[in-house]
Amino acid sequence: MMAISVPDMRDMRKIIHVDMDAFYASVEQRDHAEYRGKPVIVGGPPASRGVVAACSYEARRYGVHSAMPSAQAHRLCPQAIFVRPRFEVYRRVSLEVQEVFREFTGIYEPLSLDEAFLDVTGNTRWGGSATLIAREIKTRIRLRTGLTASAGVSYNKFLAKIASGMNKPDGLFVITPEQGEAFIAQLPVGKFFGVGKATEERMHKLGIFTGEDLRLRSEEDLVRHFGKTGRFFYGIARGVDERPVIAERERKSLSKETTFEEDLRDPAPMLACLLELSAEVAGVLRKEGLKARTMFIKVKYADFKQVTRSVTLENPMSEFSDMQEEIKGLLQKTDIKKKPVRLLGFGVSGFVNEAMEHTKSQANLFE
Repeated sequence: MMAISVPDMRDMRKIIHVDMDAFYASVEQRDHAEYRGKPVIVGGPPASRGVVAACSYEARRYGVHSAMPSAQAHRLCPQAIFVRPRFEVYRRVSLEVQEVFREFTGIYEPLSLDEAFLDVTGNTRWGGSATLIAREIKTRIRLRTGLTASAGVSYNKFLAKIASGMNKPDGLFVITPEQGEAFIAQLPVGKFFGVGKATEERMHKLGIFTGEDLRLRSEEDLVRHFGKTGRFFYGIARGVDERPVIAERERKSLSKETTFEEDLRDPAPMLACLLELSAEVAGVLRKEGLKARTMFIKVKYADFKQVTRSVTLENPMSEFSDMQEEIKGLLQKTDIKKKPVRLLGFGVSGFVNEAMEHTKSQANLFE
């Protein structure tokens, strides 16, 4: 049996969950003034078999939501503006947001391009107030990206994530340790982390509709019905979630790719595309103070067969100018002159920290 004990107040963590508001759609509305205030759907066009990747709050009022078939979304909201996703743009904005996170803590865990957990327990600025820190994070995100984010503040990941969705958009909601159990007691079980539609239905059949109903069940009972996850449910029903915020792992590789609407047959635009992708990669390397020993390209042909070509350099590089000739050589080693191409990608690996390289060169100089 798992021992459950509420932590001492002095040991409480300070966790923030930041969730960008209608992220993809908001980026499109930011970049296209004519979309603002109108229902925007990011995803496949209505006549396709595509789905909704994201939608603006104006579209949500009509019942549109992510993962919905585009055709159904069009029936619900015929006046909606359908936009193809620009994932490279969303990734760049996501990196800007992560730069803001790093100004407050090194312990942040991105869950996707548009949300992350932050552990600010050790941050003593703003009087150590996680609420004031969250407010400042939201302000800096808005000033640098032109976008709004919602934030939830609490003493564990479960409650922080629930809190971030309470006052969307541009919301800030706090659940203190004193409020935790009472807040969970009235929460519908469908809102619980790890409770999908099927699990929610099983709980309802057992007479479990709220956190209070869940708390009245024994651990053995929950494990019998839900397996190991039952132990987790037993804990969070009592406001206990000891999952740590896992800081972003060390980067092993960095790549960018793009899929074309129509297959490419001319090598010239293929090279231009790879050079553009490599320029983006070089920008990230400079920001992170990294150099790379290996570069590679990825080519997916119209028949969906895929090849990669790579080269490892004697001297690590980070500048776009260092990449151009190598990219041309790698591209010539593929079948682009014989087969049309549907996707191209460029990447680097084998990283070296520039600061460390500088330190080593100084050490060698004085040996």
